[in-house]
Parts: sequence; C-alpha cells; structure tokens
Amino acid sequence: MAYSNFTLETVQKTFQLDTVRSKGFFSQIEPVMPSAYLTTGLEKKAPLATAIGTEKVRSELIVADVIVELLEHFDYRISFFSGIEFNVDAEAGLTGVCDFLVSLSPEQFYLESPIIALVEAKNLDLKLGLGQCVAEMLAAQRFNAERGNDIPCIYGAATTGIDWQFLKLEGKSLHIDMVIYTIERCDRILGILASMVAQKA
Repeated sequence: MAYSNFTLETVQKTFQLDTVRSKGFFSQIEPVMPSAYLTTGLEKKAPLATAIGTEKVRSELIVADVIVELLEHFDYRISFFSGIEFNVDAEAGLTGVCDFLVSLSPEQFYLESPIIALVEAKNLDLKLGLGQCVAEMLAAQRFNAERGNDIPCIYGAATTGIDWQFLKLEGKSLHIDMVIYTIERCDRILGILASMVAQKA
C-alpha cells in the first residue's frame, strides 16, 4: 500500500487514530497579509487553473506560489519539497511520492524535519485527499521520531488549490477542521500555514 491508497477510514483504522472533527479549529489564527506579488499572481492564475482544471496546473500555478510565499515569510529558514519519494515504512504502507512537504529546516537539498504535508485533492474532492494526507503526516511523525527531531505536532492540508482543509496530528490524536478555507482569503491560509510552522496552531 502507498499513501495514495489510503482513505480516511482505512488510515484511521489501520493506525488506530482518535479523530476529533471541529468547526473552525484554525479559524482564530491571525491572518498573514500576502505580498502584492502573490495577490496579483493569484488574480491571474487562479481563474486559469480553475478553467484548465488539472491537478498539475493547480499545483504549479496556485499551491507552489502559496508555499514559496510561506518560505519568504520565514526568510527561507524553512524549506519545501514537491513530488519527492518519501518512503518511511513499507510494511505499514507509508511509502510513495508526496505532492508537497514543508520542513522546519532551511536545508533544501534533502529532507530533514518535515512539519506540513500538503496533498492535491483528486477530482477536486477534498475528501479524497484526506486519507493520503493523514498517511503522509503519520510518515512525517515517524521520520522525525527516528531522527530525534523534537517536533510535537505534524500538520496537513488537502487542497484543490482553490479550497483548503487543514489537519493536525499530535501523537495518535488527529484533528480535522471542518471549515473549508478558500484562496480568496489567502491571508487566512497563509496565517494558518505560518502558525503550523511556528507550532502555534
């Protein structure tokens, strides 16, 4: 099994997660104002990505720009990876390619301390991305534990580029925010992502 084969149901049962669904778990996070470059870029690119409609174009035109903005917000003290093999535990099915991983390390040539897993939702359906996202979060949790990285929480997001849904994993406790955040409020999305990096969410 690989990350993409997990559904939310199978990942919860396989790894015996205690799941809490809450409305607005991340809604009180302070927004982070996007740069004029990102705002202008999204105004141009989001309609185009929506019209083309493929996972690849939404990833390239929207999600990557948001993550680069996050890196700039932290003066590149963090790093991100896209489309990398992240094979942590083959027996548990925690293997495969990750859409996006954000690391707390500035090291950009190899992955050191993953903190946020972002999964591009299939067929514009966020629910289809949740199981894969949680599996990648569990892999990040194990990766950090094996390397002695002192990171208490792992975060995740399932996104269509336009819509974003956020998750938090602490031990075996999984929190799913039932609120869907849209790219029109990019400041809220950036604020949530920034709070995840700062471990304040």
